[in-house]
This record gives sequence, structure tokens and C-alpha cells, in this order.
Amino acid sequence: MKDFNYYAPTEVMFGEHAEEHVAPLVKKYGGTKVLVHYGGKSAERSGLLGKICGLLSEGGIDYVTLGGVVPNPRLSKAKEGISLCRKEGVDFILAIGGGSVIDSAKCIAYGVCYEGDVWDFYLGLAEPKNMLPVASVLTIPAAGSEMSEASVITNEDGDVKLGYSNNMSRPKFAIMNPKRTFTLPPYQTAAGVTDMMMHTMERYFTKDDDMDLTTDLAEAVLRRMKSAVFAVLKDPEDYRNRAQIMWGGSVAHWGLTGCGVADDWATHQLEHELSGMFDVTHGAGLAAIWPSWARYVMHENLSRFVRFAVNVMDVPNDFTNPEATALQGIEAMERFYLAIGMPINIKQLIGRDITDEEIAEMTRKCSRDRTATCGCLKVLNASDMEAIYRMARG
Repeated sequence: MKDFNYYAPTEVMFGEHAEEHVAPLVKKYGGTKVLVHYGGKSAERSGLLGKICGLLSEGGIDYVTLGGVVPNPRLSKAKEGISLCRKEGVDFILAIGGGSVIDSAKCIAYGVCYEGDVWDFYLGLAEPKNMLPVASVLTIPAAGSEMSEASVITNEDGDVKLGYSNNMSRPKFAIMNPKRTFTLPPYQTAAGVTDMMMHTMERYFTKDDDMDLTTDLAEAVLRRMKSAVFAVLKDPEDYRNRAQIMWGGSVAHWGLTGCGVADDWATHQLEHELSGMFDVTHGAGLAAIWPSWARYVMHENLSRFVRFAVNVMDVPNDFTNPEATALQGIEAMERFYLAIGMPINIKQLIGRDITDEEIAEMTRKCSRDRTATCGCLKVLNASDMEAIYRMARG
């Protein structure tokens, strides 16, 4: 069992009328001029952007807007936001959207208070001394960025996708109204649930087997997300299960399901190169990589994969053959992915065979020119990374 520091400072306003509280919350956390940051036109078409801006105006809070965030958010958009905030004297950033918008907002918040290139933080060349406060109105449950310390940004110069984590970036508040997720397309819903489940699975698959309560909590999150996604794919306006998913995305990634254990994160790092190179949906990329990673590393803690198979995937435990039980759990997860419309290999993900040259380039980037490793359950060097990409090619 690992010693741990649990920190979850984000105030959550959850429910059908949650957004009505936006202006008092901004004031509570010191905002006087807000950058309202959002993605595409769906925020406008749904009326949510107009409603939030109207509520800010009614509350006497000045604001400017910046839209155009895309999935796998771009460094160039964040730099545009940094310039706008400095020009307009912005002191608070409010993200309306999902993880991509919130991650972009965090990057902007770092950069406004830093004289150098904000990319320095993602490269590990500098640490921020301060940043603007960030908050969110969540519309796409998936990344968990609305309560987490992490942000992931793609630098178009070289298609490099990197993450940076710092507790100071945990949002001041998160507004969550499950009704705002009713219109999410099925693919986006499924990819979001895949992402949030993987946030817990990255913590679950560990060599630390003695923090039982954390493991119990992780399994409960995984089982609930499995059942809820089928319910909302059948009935998109199932408020009860939309609420489970919206809350589940936050619970999966604010740190609760990893207390006392060592995190792995290899699947995420391997996937970052997929979405950096092919600009694919992050959750779908995770589904394409995880089965191959799991088969490659399962003998590092076979009993954990057996427990996952039995307690999460409802596989009967063959006590005489734990390896067979573990493999059946991985196969059951693949069937789950396929049932909700996710891929289970790279060919299904990108629609063609991946080339040896592309595998070599992803390996090079993931290993930082063969100087870095990833993972904790099994520490992966460049050769391991390449082997997993090859297993996952389909």
C-alpha cells in the first residue's frame, strides 16, 4: 500500500438547474472578467452558450468568448486564448464543453501567467508558479478534466500530444447538468465511457493489492459505467443513467479510485501517439490499444486480471487455470467494446492497416527517442511499446 495525498478541491453543482449558479460561483472564486471558452457550434445551437453568457451579464460579470476548440485540443488555439486574455484583462476562465475544452482552458490559464512558452510545462522544462483560476460547465462526460489536475494538449508542430499534471489546475467549480448530455451522439457517448473506465483501469491494474477499499470502489465504478452506457445507448434521454455517467467521469479521474496504489498510464501514453498521428477520438484509441497491452503485461500481476475478469466482467473463475480466466476477462472486455461501437485494434480504429514506418514513428515519440519508459505494472521500454503497437495493429 502506498502513502498518498488525496486532494479534491473542486466544488460541484450537479442537477437539472445547475447552470443557474454560474455567476455567484464565478464571483465566489474571484472572477471579475471571464474568458468563456468553448468548442464548436453545438454550444451555440443548444442555447447553452447564450444562457451562460446571459447569466454572467445578469450577475454583473464582464466576459469575452473564444470558441473553436477541437478534439485533441491544439496548442495554437491555447496560445490564441493566452493573447486574448492578456489583451482583455481576463482574470478567470470558464470552459463550456468536455475534456478538450477544459484542457485548453487549463493551458491558457498557465500561459497567461508565464512569460515563456506554455509548451515548456508539457515538455517538463518548467513548472508554473501561478495560473488563472479555471472552472467548467460540463457537457461531455469523459475525460474527468472538470475535477482532475491533468490537461493534454496537441502541438501541431510534429503532431506531438503531451499531458501535464499540477494540482493548481484543478477547477474551482464544475457545473453538471445531465440533461445537457441527452443529445450526445452514440459514438461520443461510448467513447466517453471508455475513457472514464480507462482512467480507473489505469489505477486498478497495479502491483499494489492491499488497498482493498480503493479496489472495491474502482470495481463499483467500472460495473456501473458498463450498465449505464447500454441504458443510454438504448434511451438517450434516460436521465438516471446519464447522471451516473456524468458523475462517473468525475469519480473515475479525480484520484479517488487510485488512493494507495501506483498508477500505470501506459495505455494512455501509447494512445496519445495514435491520436497525435491520426487525430482519432481518444476513448476509441484507448479501446484499440488496451486489449493488446493487457495481454502483454497480464503476467506481471495475474491475480489482478483474474479479479477484474470475475468481479467486473462476470467471468466464471476457473480456479485451476487463472491464466485462462484472465484471458477470458480480456476477451469479455473486447466484446463489451464492440457492443458499444468501439474498436479493439488499430485497423478498426483508423480503417486501414498501419504501416511499419508509422509504428516506428509512434514508438519513437512515445519513448522520447528511446530515452523514456512508460507504465508501472510493467515498465515498458521502446521495444515493449513497439511490440504492443504490433499486437494491436489488427
